[in-house]
Amino acid sequence: MFDSPLSASPYEVLGVDPAVGDDELRRVYRLRLRETHPDTGGDAAVFIRVQHAWELIGTPEQRAAFDRSRGSDTDWDGWRAPTVRTDTRPRPKTYGEPGVRRRARYVELLREWAGHEVDDPYAPSVVRAAPRELRRLLANALAEEGTADAAASLGMGFTLWHGVAVEPEGQLDHVILGPSGLYGVTSADFGGVVGFRGGEITGPSLGHQAPVTTLLAQVRTVARAGKVRFSAALVVLPDDDLAMAITPLGRIRDLPVAVVRRSALPGLLRSGLPGTRVIGGNELFDLRTRLRQSIRFA
Repeated sequence: MFDSPLSASPYEVLGVDPAVGDDELRRVYRLRLRETHPDTGGDAAVFIRVQHAWELIGTPEQRAAFDRSRGSDTDWDGWRAPTVRTDTRPRPKTYGEPGVRRRARYVELLREWAGHEVDDPYAPSVVRAAPRELRRLLANALAEEGTADAAASLGMGFTLWHGVAVEPEGQLDHVILGPSGLYGVTSADFGGVVGFRGGEITGPSLGHQAPVTTLLAQVRTVARAGKVRFSAALVVLPDDDLAMAITPLGRIRDLPVAVVRRSALPGLLRSGLPGTRVIGGNELFDLRTRLRQSIRFA
């Protein structure tokens, strides 16, 4: 839960200084529980984050272990690029590489910010010291890779395209084709719990971003280029940032849109969103051919 480059620490979630005494920490935790409890009007997702924060630093032993881990880069590789997988189970046909474009940009901008070559751009101490916009790039690269990894469990009936180029100078993170439909998918990590208003994702960390609006524009671009019709558009977020596994936002510009926990993505893609049309036989083959001919990578 706190492994995102944008994640707040347990101390930040509870709203205390890391040097706070144990008794005061316990008092603030109980207060935050009351404030965030759904039965008293609080947000369920924030309530869960408060509970998990306490699990990490609630006892002197847990707190000391957490503080040591935050101060050390030893044997921690959670932000590095994934290694080659050895899983031999049948996987979907896959094109492109998730996260590559954003990782390259992160390393480039980190070098400019530091003013020199950085020996290990993924060392936790380096990542935490970097400006938020650089950490956001890395967080979204990790989100892309996480979605790709989740979708890889779908099996041979699906085809995946990662890092699909769209104009101007952008990318649609994933195009996923299978018997349940054709999906345009964006992966994101906003560093905290999000909300929804007017068919868009909202939250204090989003600023002026409009991820649903951007996703729909990207889907239209790919649809025009390939002369295909998408079944739905999906935004995939880390599990802890959503109170529900799947949050349908309704039909927006005549396309069903939903926000999905990463762990819920494979099940949704197998069953399809309610109202999406099943694709099979020759149509599935035709769509795959059109997309293979038209898709270019960012």
